[in-house]
Amino acid sequence: MQSNPSPASTYSAVAADPSAAPGRPVAETPRRFQYTLSLIVRGIYDDNINNSSINHVSDFYFAIEPVVTLGFGGAESASSVSLIYRPSLFVFVDHSENDTVQQLIRAQAAHRFGRLALSFSQDVQLLDGTDLNSLSDPTGHQANNDVSGRVRHEIYTTSLSASYDLTGKLSLSGGGTFYADVYRAPLISSGNVSGNLFLNYNYSEKLVVGLGGTGGYSTTDNSGPFSNDETFEQANVRVNYSATAKITLSASGGIEFRQSSNGSNDNVSPVYELDASYQPFDGTSLTLSGSRRTYNSASLSGQDYADTTINFAITQRLLQRFFVGLAVGYTNNNYFSTVNGVNSTRNDDFYYIDPSIDFNVTRFWTFGGYYVHRETTSSVALFSFTDNQFGFRTKLTF
Repeated sequence: MQSNPSPASTYSAVAADPSAAPGRPVAETPRRFQYTLSLIVRGIYDDNINNSSINHVSDFYFAIEPVVTLGFGGAESASSVSLIYRPSLFVFVDHSENDTVQQLIRAQAAHRFGRLALSFSQDVQLLDGTDLNSLSDPTGHQANNDVSGRVRHEIYTTSLSASYDLTGKLSLSGGGTFYADVYRAPLISSGNVSGNLFLNYNYSEKLVVGLGGTGGYSTTDNSGPFSNDETFEQANVRVNYSATAKITLSASGGIEFRQSSNGSNDNVSPVYELDASYQPFDGTSLTLSGSRRTYNSASLSGQDYADTTINFAITQRLLQRFFVGLAVGYTNNNYFSTVNGVNSTRNDDFYYIDPSIDFNVTRFWTFGGYYVHRETTSSVALFSFTDNQFGFRTKLTF
């Protein structure tokens, strides 16, 4: 199941994938209107296309992925608007019944009124397969472990945020998020709405510390004895640190208190968000991201799960044109009951490893190859699987 957004979360790439880098600017002189057009083609051999625990099915398939980015305004403007559209056509050689089109869309807008800054974002993920593709991870590192199979679902995320400078050192920031993950029966759809408010202190130009809280409400389309709505509250501390142009850190942590409407035991859990990057040398890049959050299960009635995730990636440029990368990640999903009389014993451990190499043929054309190993070990055998992918990719930027 897709991870719900949290107030402190940001999109952070987990793959060492030069093909995901933005294209060249339209002109040497910055303009208020910008655009990039690119085309990515991937060919992948997958030895378990359904992420199944038994009866593995292998196939070779192609992914054809145009990317359109439009923008108006920017960092130097009071207003900015942007749109990213990335459809993906998947064509299977032997199992054409799995041919599909996925779509990733993001719209963003921001405006500053003196001390007040407002921003809006809308993400749409129309998915059909085994993965949780997003604009930051479009090549399928993160499997849909909660369902562990080929499914169709839609994810909608709407975010509004605002910040107001009280003084040179103090500011208020807050926002609201609406999230919906829509599945087809018998899987379980869910929705979540939340809001947050923080008081932030600018300790220095490099360090900002915030203290605040988050509250929200979640619901599922379960009916009968498994029907359950939940409220939750969080106490949070967050830190933003930019030591130099080479080091950035954004982190938040706290405690979440969750209550079920049917009177079952309340749940208390730590929560955190982490996003860090480090560029020690020219051509070397390291990123680290992680989170711990609580989600409604789409596969098991009357259950939630605590999701703990950590991802690390390193990219090294060699001989000016080659990029060698390694991405690794780990996720633990620990399930717990939200309904009286339901006993939850499921616990999943998932990891992936992805070495890769890419070559800049020209400024506008890259070519490379990669390998992905993914594996889930679950206390419920049905949800365990191993998967190996061998792929090549090429990107043209226009």
